[in-house]
Amino acid sequence: MDRNEYSYTPPRYQKPKMEWKKIKRIVILAVVVLLAAAIGTSCWYTVDEKQQAVVTTFGKVTNVTDAGIHFKLPLGIQQVQKVDVNVYQKIELGYRTDKSNNLGYDVIESESKMITGDYNIVNVEFFVEYKVSDPVKYLFSSYEPEDILRNLIQSQVRNVVGSTNVDSVLTDGKEAIQMQVKDLIIQTLEQYDIGLMLNDVKIQDSDPPTDEVTAAFKNVETAKQGAETVVNEAKAYQNAELPAAEAQADQLLQNAAYLKQKRINEALEQVAMFEARYEEYAQNPAITRSRMYYEAITEALPDVKLYIDLSDGEVMKVLPLEDFMGSGDTDSARTNSVEQNQNEGGEN
Repeated sequence: MDRNEYSYTPPRYQKPKMEWKKIKRIVILAVVVLLAAAIGTSCWYTVDEKQQAVVTTFGKVTNVTDAGIHFKLPLGIQQVQKVDVNVYQKIELGYRTDKSNNLGYDVIESESKMITGDYNIVNVEFFVEYKVSDPVKYLFSSYEPEDILRNLIQSQVRNVVGSTNVDSVLTDGKEAIQMQVKDLIIQTLEQYDIGLMLNDVKIQDSDPPTDEVTAAFKNVETAKQGAETVVNEAKAYQNAELPAAEAQADQLLQNAAYLKQKRINEALEQVAMFEARYEEYAQNPAITRSRMYYEAITEALPDVKLYIDLSDGEVMKVLPLEDFMGSGDTDSARTNSVEQNQNEGGEN
């Protein structure tokens, strides 16, 4: 037998042919999907309620949008920058709040230490609130507008404190300093026009540089508060007693006016009586004199009874006359005697 008849030759291994066309389609499809996803996600954007969005087309501002969902051109043709405009932000001058502990803060002496108008050193800490008023100017009118505002605040604060005495800075002049600083900052911000608006300026704290001076100023403040308390108590006492005193004074004035009018009326009455009596005297002088005499005797001696008889030209006193005649007869006799006397006096 021939060996060649029983020999076996194994087939060679052939590498599978790569399907380049299929791979190419997959790559192209993936690129298209990614490109579509990129274009789709870059065609819209959302703006929060506290924000405004500034839209730029090829670097030029073309629109400002408010809260909501908005569309824009993709692939970097339009860019969107969001700015917090409805949020009050703060600047701490002279101190920094410890974010890990809300109750603590760190003092920055390079910002808080100032010199007053009377050449005293004080530490003054300010708290400032502001917000963005114009997002376009905020983004493109200046570089780092917050730093500009901080430097402006520090400059105006030192300017105002440097023209104020130490007593006002540490005690009762804080409100005036706050208002003055606020007005100056607002005026300067209007000139700079960097898209920021100042809301409020407050003195967080003001202290002397040493503990001894701090204690002295605290004593002064305590004394002022004590003085204000005494003044308030005095005003309260005045308000309580003044109505009663005014009522008493008004009563005295009314009584004086009443007595004055009474005296005037009495004087007028006496004048009228005198004038009437004078007219009677001018007509009958003798009778009027006798009548005035008897009236004076009666007024001077109201309880004495005097009987006068002029029948024989002599005066006779009869006592007791009531035992011999009745009271009515006595009155008649008295009247007749008086009339007779008056007639005789008139004849004389």
